[in-house]
Amino acid sequence: MKEKILSTRKNGAAALLLITLLYLSAAPITVISFAGGMPLLGVLGVIWLCVGWIPYCGLKILKPQEALVLTLFGKYKGTLKGDGFYWVNPFCTAVNPAASTKLRQSGDVGDSPIPSVQAAAVRAQANAAYPSKKISLKIMTLNNNRQKINDCLGNPVEIGIAVIWKVTDTAKAVFDVDNYKEYLSLQCDTALRNIVRLYPYDVAPNVDTTGDGIADEGSLRGSSEVVAARIRDEIQAKVQNAGLEIIEARITYLAYAPEIAAVMLQRQQASAIIDARKMIVDGAVGMVEMALERLSENEVVELDEERKAAMVSNLLVVLCGNHDAQPIVNSGSLY
Repeated sequence: MKEKILSTRKNGAAALLLITLLYLSAAPITVISFAGGMPLLGVLGVIWLCVGWIPYCGLKILKPQEALVLTLFGKYKGTLKGDGFYWVNPFCTAVNPAASTKLRQSGDVGDSPIPSVQAAAVRAQANAAYPSKKISLKIMTLNNNRQKINDCLGNPVEIGIAVIWKVTDTAKAVFDVDNYKEYLSLQCDTALRNIVRLYPYDVAPNVDTTGDGIADEGSLRGSSEVVAARIRDEIQAKVQNAGLEIIEARITYLAYAPEIAAVMLQRQQASAIIDARKMIVDGAVGMVEMALERLSENEVVELDEERKAAMVSNLLVVLCGNHDAQPIVNSGSLY
């Protein structure tokens, strides 16, 4: 289905004035016609009084960044775009199968930040009874629910994304898919699963995330921009036939699943402790070497191999210990 923009002029005000004048003049004309012996004109006046309200149904008001998809007896007639006051064929019907669909997105959030319970209930009931058939062309943000997905190593992670999107082709959005909002939400879920399963949570050895057969350092935590770009491209390829454009996708939440979060935290802590110990030992060995070299160069004291080993042992204990050392001062001879 190809979108067809209606070139209808913004003649709603003129049509409203003309229809109102005709409707108001129908009553006196009918009375005068029957009184003056013109029954045919009087019958026409009565008919107009009965059906004269129908042309009012052709009046349409559009705000900026809104569109209206119109059908006439089941046939697609075109799309109204652009703000203004229009008059179209009163028998045209506006179509929007996603009018009553409410997702966690910007366009479905109410005006009041903290509405009362009663006001929220009234608003929800009114929207359900009379959903707007207008299609928003604004840029909207879809915040899908968090999902639990296994990464490429089999570890369950919880991840959530926010997708920034808009409608570009109203005919495809209305007629090519059943409900374009639900369709977008479903494609976001599937694309997220397809991409997340290619990456580990943290950098892991011998993992190919690009598909070129070469191990790389890609990860969900360290390559969030690359992962988000791949998710965006995946979603765009799926929703192209629905007339939607994916502007951007962002990862809003990323964490290990609760069942393994504690174990992974212990693993990270152990890795951090090992790295810290390696750094401490490397520094201690360097300091011991420097101490022995300085003592030897300055000829402060001559140490045999046994005394050097004892000194190295004592220095390593002091430098690598978790607590401050309690030195014992030897007041006697060295030997």
